[in-house]
Amino acid sequence: MHIHRVLAGYTVKTFSELRQFMKYHFFSLLTLLALGLTTCKDGGDPTRPDLVIPATYNATTFSANNMVQSGVISRFSTLVSEAKKGRINGTVVNPATLTQLFDADNPSLKSQTTAYYAALLEGSGKWFEALSQASGNTYTPGTPVGQGGTFGGYLFDENGLEMEQLVDKGLFGAALYNHALQLTNSTMTVATADQMLTIVGGNPTFPNSDDATKHAQPDKYLLNYAARRDKNDGTGLYTQIKNNFIKLQAALAAGADYNPERDAAIADIQLLLEKVNAATTINYCHSVISTLSTTNPTDEQKAAALHAYGECVGFIHGWRTVAAKKISDSEIDEILILLNAPVNGTPQSYLFVTDALNQLPKLQQVIAKLKTLYGFSDQEIEDFKKNWVKEQNR
Repeated sequence: MHIHRVLAGYTVKTFSELRQFMKYHFFSLLTLLALGLTTCKDGGDPTRPDLVIPATYNATTFSANNMVQSGVISRFSTLVSEAKKGRINGTVVNPATLTQLFDADNPSLKSQTTAYYAALLEGSGKWFEALSQASGNTYTPGTPVGQGGTFGGYLFDENGLEMEQLVDKGLFGAALYNHALQLTNSTMTVATADQMLTIVGGNPTFPNSDDATKHAQPDKYLLNYAARRDKNDGTGLYTQIKNNFIKLQAALAAGADYNPERDAAIADIQLLLEKVNAATTINYCHSVISTLSTTNPTDEQKAAALHAYGECVGFIHGWRTVAAKKISDSEIDEILILLNAPVNGTPQSYLFVTDALNQLPKLQQVIAKLKTLYGFSDQEIEDFKKNWVKEQNR
């Protein structure tokens, strides 16, 4: 409705005529007023210019702003490297060393980790200790003896679960993503975008690649896997994350008037990173199914499949109790049960190798659950099978 349509054909000359006009068109005028208010609300402050979003991320203060986060990810990398020593036959990993690396410095990696996940890692009978007890031995799936050991170049506990991946991929969510969330809980400044980008493994160049032979600053951690899941067609998860980080930086620089754009960018980044985590879990489920569906897979293939499976468990379990996520803890629990790695109970991970015919359909169920939860299309599920960085040699 437009006002010229209401007033069309009317010429009000006297007070009596005005009163007559108001009598018959009172509700029309109220409707016009309501529409006018709605238009102002939907359009925002008409005196405020639209947020100008540049094409690239401003790197001027990036290094200076992320000193704390660079320290956290450095300690994370050192911890994972120490855990990986257990892959070498005969090498024993000291649980006290793992605990010291997890607890060291200020802020420590532990201080950025959810209390739930930190409690699973250190202490008597916990995952650091289980990794240590498995190291130095050898392991054959289906014949759990002692405390596990190396098999096909990887270290598994007596249940066939790779503790290293619960440390590595589990902390992607429980520590790195969790730290990014912590940054949004305090007063946000321009530096906050730099800090969030650093802790999830990104940098201002946004190479969309983890290939260090082609890029001086390759993507790492969650951004590494975002790149692998992105077809580089301008619409993928990595590209969306990049665009939202540029938007976030611009909104923070523009000031409080642009808090709505700031908050929208943060919400999108959070969901997109969670989708990367889910898409990568799907990728590894595909890999396990493909490998263990073959006739008479070799020990090396079985070990690689158990490793990929362990990554699935780590990626999913690490998000349990993390705030600001789409997936619920109960849905995580359901998926972990399908993965034979329940929150409360003894894992039977080796069954995916020794009883593949009956166990592999559970991984299809995991894929289906994640597809429904995140609204992935059939084509996306198919695309998630590939590492697009390698496919496109970028």
